[in-house]
Amino acid sequence: MTNLDKTSLQPRTGRFLVNAAAFVIVVAGMKAASSIIVPFLLAVFIAINCLAPFLWLRKKRVPRPLALLLVILCVLVIGFLVAALIGSSLSDFSSSLPEYQALLKAKAGVMITWLERIGFDFPDQAVMDSFDPGMAMGFVGSFLSGLGGVLSYTFLIALLIIFILAEASGFPAKLEAASKDSKASLGQMNAVIDNIKRYMAIKTVISFGTGAAITIWLSILGVDYALLWGLLAFLLNYVPNIGSILAAIPAVLLALISGGIGVTLLTAAGYLGVNLIAGTLIEPRVMGKGLGLSTLVVFLSLVFWGWVLGPVGMLLSVPLSMTVKIALDSHDDTRWLAIMLGSGKVK
Repeated sequence: MTNLDKTSLQPRTGRFLVNAAAFVIVVAGMKAASSIIVPFLLAVFIAINCLAPFLWLRKKRVPRPLALLLVILCVLVIGFLVAALIGSSLSDFSSSLPEYQALLKAKAGVMITWLERIGFDFPDQAVMDSFDPGMAMGFVGSFLSGLGGVLSYTFLIALLIIFILAEASGFPAKLEAASKDSKASLGQMNAVIDNIKRYMAIKTVISFGTGAAITIWLSILGVDYALLWGLLAFLLNYVPNIGSILAAIPAVLLALISGGIGVTLLTAAGYLGVNLIAGTLIEPRVMGKGLGLSTLVVFLSLVFWGWVLGPVGMLLSVPLSMTVKIALDSHDDTRWLAIMLGSGKVK
């Protein structure tokens, strides 16, 4: 390597190290300030879903204060209904969690004994240490408890939603006044916002349908806490591919404890059927095959944001990544990054 090559390489290495150090500092700051960031991100997520009805009311010449009041009242009513319906189930499930974990461990021990009788030979303790089915229930308990903790920020989240929606209707006028090339800027901004609103609206409707179908199916089978598992299916449906699997695990394990093999198989078949219909038939046709994320990107986003922001970070990881992908896809210079994040094949 010549001296010229070494000289040109040094600035690149320095920039890389500075950017890496800045990234680590930003992530550490986000993790330390998660108690502030989580309510804000959740408010943004809810506000995007509320933006379509708010703008629809504005188009119908409903005054802005009244439109804001109606939307916020709807959000609060839905939130209180969910809290009232789920709160008791979550409390009962948390108190019964140690019992469920012990029963699952006993079931696993019976399964290991049966496998040993038919010829498989492995140490019981090593298997139980490496694979404990009770850990799945423990994870679900901590996950739902973490979500329940966010309810303590209800007033702050409601205020943030009000301010975000109030700013949203006047933002185009501000952008037009601030930008030199107002038409181009407004066109790009409107395209990004419209795509994000469309994605979030369709995903929310499909997720609600998924959660409702799971609740009805589990209620028919007599699985305990059907409403709780329906809510979990609704929330985790925002995480494609991986979310449906994570949502099914606790319900299938609980069906195994309370109903036996037959109910367990029917529970798993119900989850499989609902997610195949929603994820394979409905969602690609409504959204289009281009509005998808790579499975690797989904998994990495889930792990990263879950570690930084906790349970809410896991739920919002894919919507956040999808929002970034839509924004990148709207510009020619950054479209290649959107293609790299996507799941579709490049033509």
